[in-house]
Amino acid sequence: MPELPEVETVRRGLQPFMEGATIARVEQRRADLRFPFPDRFAERLTGRTIASLERRAKYLIMHMDDGLGLISHLGMSGSYRIEQDHADTAPGVFHHDRSRNTTHDHVVIHVESADRIRSRIIYNDPRRFGFMLFAEPGGLNTHKLIRDLGIEPTGNRLDGTLLATLFAARNAPLKAALLDQKLIAGLGNIYVCEALWRAGLSPLRAAGTIAEENGDPTPMADRLATSIRSVIADAIAAGGSSLKDYRQADGELGYFQHSFSVYDREGEPCPRPACDGTIARIVQSGRSTFFCPICQH
Repeated sequence: MPELPEVETVRRGLQPFMEGATIARVEQRRADLRFPFPDRFAERLTGRTIASLERRAKYLIMHMDDGLGLISHLGMSGSYRIEQDHADTAPGVFHHDRSRNTTHDHVVIHVESADRIRSRIIYNDPRRFGFMLFAEPGGLNTHKLIRDLGIEPTGNRLDGTLLATLFAARNAPLKAALLDQKLIAGLGNIYVCEALWRAGLSPLRAAGTIAEENGDPTPMADRLATSIRSVIADAIAAGGSSLKDYRQADGELGYFQHSFSVYDREGEPCPRPACDGTIARIVQSGRSTFFCPICQH
């Protein structure tokens, strides 16, 4: 599934076309995706102005002017593309579209900007594992998908002290703790592997060992917090990892996968200077973990 940087890249690609625009019409071309569409889906969106476009963990949230929130998840193969009648009004070149098979165009949102530019925001999903659900006005923070999410990994609030507090006395492997969405929201398998490598920490280490007995952070906690923030920031700046057929909303290919240090590099030399290790792969909780057994302790 797309990870946080991919979803943030999509949000930034959609933002210029959707924020402040009015929804003129919605084409709902099937009754469900992973879940059924909400009742009166097209009707409740038609005529609304999109006040803002937010990302929370791996969810896109479209905030309407009446307080309604549209929560969108891309699932395994979902993507958005932007079409306009006049190509020169859209930034970017649409030469890397994810899926052009219109039989998989399940939702088309027709929007009109304040300066009368019309766009079609098309949600395409061959596997139909994504979904769109409503959060009623005032109910986003208590929505079942949002209410238990932990802190975002993209700001300075995520520091060594917070990590030590979250992980204190936890015996679970460090990687498992980092993937717990109730602790840190939006971290996924790929970028956890990368952050642990940058921090020089083993994914098998007990999570509680990055905290002192009194709960204070160890230097490991500080390194890990810095590594998490930096790997996510680098991936967002690069436009997402673009694994398999993922594309940005404007059609441009992201390229962070070319900078992976350990992910999907089993058997290759560790890229850390002066390390003679070889990248290994193990399975934790059904997911592949890539790490260097020599320099990650």
